[in-house]
Amino acid sequence: MSTHHQLLYHIVFSTKQRRRWLTEEIRERVNAYLIGTAKAIDGVVLAIGGVEDHLHLLVRIPAKTAVADFVRTLKSNSSKYIHETWPKLAEFHWQDGYGTFTVSPSLTEKVRDYILSQPEHHRQTSFQDEYLALLTRHGVEFDPRYVFE
Repeated sequence: MSTHHQLLYHIVFSTKQRRRWLTEEIRERVNAYLIGTAKAIDGVVLAIGGVEDHLHLLVRIPAKTAVADFVRTLKSNSSKYIHETWPKLAEFHWQDGYGTFTVSPSLTEKVRDYILSQPEHHRQTSFQDEYLALLTRHGVEFDPRYVFE
């Protein structure tokens, strides 16, 4: 029998200290770069969205690739791209950590719509409140003192 899998993840990461580096123009180009980077490592970006200080991705990751390796590649390659493309952003960095949550195929559309509606969502909700809600909803244990270091 052959091997089959459907590994869907909702990944969230922010800029260091939630600095608002990702203007709409920069975000569009970084999003396109992230899509290409994911494809190069056999991943598929099903949705990508965010605002000035963080991004959300809905991705399919191959079984052979650890989530941590996938995210590390996305973040390191995109940081290099940002530094090379916008020299004025020499101080740009992603936060050290990230959040990743498994997604049931039955909820793919709902998560996709949520990710694509980030600008509207953040007119009413801060990143901090959103992220804590995601952690809680997914049953992730955390110490609130260290979530936003």
